[in-house]
Amino acid sequence: MTTMLQQRSTPCSRRGFLQGAGISLALPWLESLPVRAADTGKLATPSDVSKPPIRFACIYFSNGVEPIHWWARGRGSSMEVGPGLQPLLAHREDIVFLRGLFNEQAVKNSSAHLGRMPNLLSGAWVSLDQNDIRVGQTMDQVLAQQIGHHTAVPSLALGIEPTELRLEDGLSMIYGSSISWASATKPATKEIYPARVFDLLVGDGRGRRLDRSILDQVLSDAQHLRRVIGNGDRQKLDEYLESIRDVEQRINRASREERLEGWKPTLSQPNMRRPQDELPQDVPDHMRLILDLVVLAFQMDKTRIATCMLNNDLSQMNFGFLDGVQGSLHLDLTHNGRDPELEAMYLKTNQFHVEQFAYLLKRMKAIDEGGQSMLDYSILMCCSNLFDGDKHQADQMPIVLAGRGGGSLETGRVLNYLDRGDDNRRACSLYLSLMDRMAVHLPRFGDTDRRLADL
Repeated sequence: MTTMLQQRSTPCSRRGFLQGAGISLALPWLESLPVRAADTGKLATPSDVSKPPIRFACIYFSNGVEPIHWWARGRGSSMEVGPGLQPLLAHREDIVFLRGLFNEQAVKNSSAHLGRMPNLLSGAWVSLDQNDIRVGQTMDQVLAQQIGHHTAVPSLALGIEPTELRLEDGLSMIYGSSISWASATKPATKEIYPARVFDLLVGDGRGRRLDRSILDQVLSDAQHLRRVIGNGDRQKLDEYLESIRDVEQRINRASREERLEGWKPTLSQPNMRRPQDELPQDVPDHMRLILDLVVLAFQMDKTRIATCMLNNDLSQMNFGFLDGVQGSLHLDLTHNGRDPELEAMYLKTNQFHVEQFAYLLKRMKAIDEGGQSMLDYSILMCCSNLFDGDKHQADQMPIVLAGRGGGSLETGRVLNYLDRGDDNRRACSLYLSLMDRMAVHLPRFGDTDRRLADL
């Protein structure tokens, strides 16, 4: 069987792949090998040889926030946050609270929900003709188009609730089920089954599971690689290959039990089980599984781009699992008419969503990548398409960033754009600025050609 080490004709890359027979296997981070600059294919300069790639993830929750509880002030360890953001208090030095950003086309659209949600990441006009589903390509998919070829999976579009095909107020609920759009007329395929995501990551990026020996297919490349890396990395590579052999043996055993366990390439033992084939029925467990898979995808360098919808627009999710929340669906809680009891329950759902984001931060901050954390080399965004959900308010959006983007983003700050004029507070200016940090430079995106000031 013929195998090849990717880019064998030139020096090996620290983050490389062992390939063979249709399998592309991400290697662990090897300190003794150089890094290739993702946008040029050339060897990186000495100043960046130790830098992992930058990752981007957007965590979305539907139907806005309770405005009086969504605020932040101060800086760094002295930052204060409102009740809606309390789960992020421990991470205040890792976040940037943004106020006042908006999408003009969302404000102008007459559909209070479906015209103000699918354009969250594009700023595009949403067609109200039910025979012409049309939005605009979203920034995550622009990233996938430009840099997705560096990973086995160009991007992940994940969610908790299924894509709906029914009509709502004469419009397709595809609009309410998709924040990631591969093109103006095609949403990215959203996956809500954790097991399928796991298989996508552990396989070859096209859904193939590790169901036979990978080591036999890549052994030649591994032997070649051992000759060009340092002693410490040889031990790491041996442990890595041994962990894969262990996983294969587990798969062989688990196949008889209809249970598989997962793995990460930088660990000697897998640290999460393959999720059950069935869709999880416990909402918190489902969300945590999906977020764990985002971490797994980034840690394996299977993708560097992910979106996750914690719920759909017009969500029918029931939050009865939260203490003090009962008798109402999420949509009813957000459209509360300022009823004090419903407002209190709405706040709890906001806190729950932010808690999921905080969980992702905590997981990523605990993963060391050469002296700095995975979070340090990531840009995470927690957001909703509306501000005051009860009023369908789209003239500003709740947005919190986290992570330092490899040193390109100063955190522990509050940035308020409300009084800077519409041209200086466009969400697409933020997206241009974030894409710059991912080495994707566009002259214009959505409704602006300006980068976001002070970011």
